[in-house]
Amino acid sequence: MKKTMILAVTAMLMTPVAAMAERDGATVYNTKCLACHMTGAAGAPKVGMADQWAPRAAKGMDALLATAKSGVGAMPPMGTCMDCTDGEMTAAIQHMLDNSK
Repeated sequence: MKKTMILAVTAMLMTPVAAMAERDGATVYNTKCLACHMTGAAGAPKVGMADQWAPRAAKGMDALLATAKSGVGAMPPMGTCMDCTDGEMTAAIQHMLDNSK
């Protein structure tokens, strides 16, 4: 019985993070992006400011994701979400776009 439990716990601990449920855009924004994108810190486009987001939205999601991953201006690569997947980053970007129309 003990050996089975040890194997189960070991398998659980070895499960890649990517296999776990992804965080939604609002969650990622509220925990990773809000500090800069709510205040406009270091030139970050503020959520809710359509004029700041429209030119970015025109570039398309692939370009926005690439920029978020590589960093731009004062924003470091991946912003403050070093553990985000591409899906989570995309969801956070979409959340900001949706709330900036």
